[in-house]
Amino acid sequence: MPSICGADSAKRAEKALARLAALHPKLIDLGLERSFALLRQLGDPQRHLPPTIHVAGTNGKGSVIAFLRAIAEASGATTHVYSSPHLCRFNERIRLAGKLISDHALADLLEEVETANGTQQVTFFEVTTAAAMLAFSRQPADLMCLETGLGGALDSTNVLDVPLATIITPIARDHEHFLGTDIIGITEQKAGIMRPETPCFSAGQTAEVASALQSCADKIGAPLMIAGRDFEIRASADGGGTLISPENRIDFPPPGLAGAHQIDNAGLALMALQATRPYTADGIANARWPGRVQHLDNGALADAWPHHQIWLDGAHNAHGAHALANTLSGIHDGKWNIICGALNTRDPAEFLAPIAPLAGRVACLTIPDQDASLSAAEMRDAAKAQGLNASAAATLATAFDSLDPSLPVIICGSLYLAGHVLLQNKTLPD
Repeated sequence: MPSICGADSAKRAEKALARLAALHPKLIDLGLERSFALLRQLGDPQRHLPPTIHVAGTNGKGSVIAFLRAIAEASGATTHVYSSPHLCRFNERIRLAGKLISDHALADLLEEVETANGTQQVTFFEVTTAAAMLAFSRQPADLMCLETGLGGALDSTNVLDVPLATIITPIARDHEHFLGTDIIGITEQKAGIMRPETPCFSAGQTAEVASALQSCADKIGAPLMIAGRDFEIRASADGGGTLISPENRIDFPPPGLAGAHQIDNAGLALMALQATRPYTADGIANARWPGRVQHLDNGALADAWPHHQIWLDGAHNAHGAHALANTLSGIHDGKWNIICGALNTRDPAEFLAPIAPLAGRVACLTIPDQDASLSAAEMRDAAKAQGLNASAAATLATAFDSLDPSLPVIICGSLYLAGHVLLQNKTLPD
């Protein structure tokens, strides 16, 4: 059980987060002016960070960062990580030298930033990113891995003068209500994290995205290397892979994250690190990233459902759904029970269509404590429109009651649902 002191610190942090969330009428209001103003109040901590690799893209950012961290730590390097969103606790967003920030340190940090900001209008992500920068500036580390929240050019993380390197993961249409539907415009937003004379490493992209990235790089003089063009990542028969660059060839073990697409993510992370200093590839096997094709092999849900395996994934757009479907086909050659929920910010058909061929029974949920969630009935109707055998469930427990005990289970559709599941399973990320 947490100590009384620990419980008090957690409550302080929770109250501070609630106050900070009320400082701006919008959850997201893209721009950097407020971020820079607050950082100046804090002594510009973004100028006193460890060597930093900044990661943008549509899908795979978290997985690439998980590989960066695993590779670096396997080589003895200490690593800070900033990622979002969190699944269960805000602490997950700030990892200091390998460990999640404590409740006490988080509460102190948030209150300090709140005092510095005063009543100035600032979004939740802007103020909490500033708090993270302050924390990272105060504790030494060999490497920092920084994930953008949304877009790139106008994202609150895009405040570094000269990062060690930048990474662009696969780019696709997502968050259209903020970034628009033009893929070139989306690409230019993501490319906004590039810096002159700072190497940028990109995943393989479509021809139009690759051309747009190269144009952005050329305009500012950023060296750009794109997978499939300037270096190769190949899968090997043993489940691992090989990175082939102009300088060397490196074999790496099967990734600790499930799915064929993780070979590409692991190789991309290794490529960026190899360009900064020699790292061993052994850590790739140790990568962990909760809520991303995660096997729930223990916990309350696993105990309550002894019939077959339970897997959990937070993919929520068409690109992620295709990767998930390919991964599930490699885990189990047959139909799957599906428990799903989604936000109302995109058409659920885009996610459901790629996984429909794998679907046995489908149970649809309203994501708890999410005002933007589609209702279970809306999700059920969307699934039925795809020809699926779908029903609405009131709770996670009743969703399991409607499933086929002879089939494995995948719970998917939203990172927010993934977080709820981990809470119910009593297996919080650490």
